[in-house]
Amino acid sequence: MAAALFDRVVIFGVGLIGGSFALGLKAAGAAQHVVGLGRNPSNLARALELGVIDEACTDAAVVAGADLVLLAMPVGQMGAVLGAIAPHLGPGTVVTDGGSTKQDVVALAYRKLKGGVAQFVPGHPIAGAEHSGVAAARGDLYRGRKVVLTPLPENTERSIRRVRAAWRLCGARLFSMQPAEHDRVFAAVSHLPHLLSYALVDHVAGHPNGKQLFEYAAGGFRDFTRIASSHPEMWRDVCIANRESLLQELDGYQRELAEVKKLLHKGDAAGLEKIFIRARTARDKWLKKQQ
Repeated sequence: MAAALFDRVVIFGVGLIGGSFALGLKAAGAAQHVVGLGRNPSNLARALELGVIDEACTDAAVVAGADLVLLAMPVGQMGAVLGAIAPHLGPGTVVTDGGSTKQDVVALAYRKLKGGVAQFVPGHPIAGAEHSGVAAARGDLYRGRKVVLTPLPENTERSIRRVRAAWRLCGARLFSMQPAEHDRVFAAVSHLPHLLSYALVDHVAGHPNGKQLFEYAAGGFRDFTRIASSHPEMWRDVCIANRESLLQELDGYQRELAEVKKLLHKGDAAGLEKIFIRARTARDKWLKKQQ
């Protein structure tokens, strides 16, 4: 049997993203030993019980001698973790992350890792789900899914190659972007939808007859608000980290809503239908490309 590509993998944040990464590598026979770190001892104990990790640890020094490190905690914790691992990174260790924002993470990496930034290859797996925690982790989560890397000018070819290999072994399809482009794109198609979903649920819950409204909510409400069940801390951090791009998208969406509101005031059925047809056509075209 061939030796595993990675003798020791260290994962900070053994939840949906980090746990699925560990399971994907294990399923491919690519990780000999996986160490998990996190703030929640019970979650780490569950990860051990489920066989997602082989060892639980609380000391960032465990990255010393590791082949690969994945930072899969909320982006609001990124600075502290990067600072904690910086003194322990050896030249053979490659670091990547799973954060949904990239400009803030890259800036922190330059500040905290300094000369070690060449070993950090930023990434973002486009494979989230509304459930979190290690119990939601799946070995096939990344199969056929996109992973966007935003390599840095300082990255060595070896570092990039190792990170790409890890994600490919999990079944992912690899893409590359610049950090600023990444944040603009995902503000529109990921961060804004989450913001709107949370806001709608909060709005309905705040109605004087909110309980009655939820009793009659059905498929449309469920589909639109599915992602409001996502990890609140994670999405709080994402929204704050990418707030400039997100505010631009929110402004654009409010202009669209203002136009819809104007049509409703006027009773302009044809105008509303025109928007609805345009939106349905765009969505159907997008769905066909996903098949």
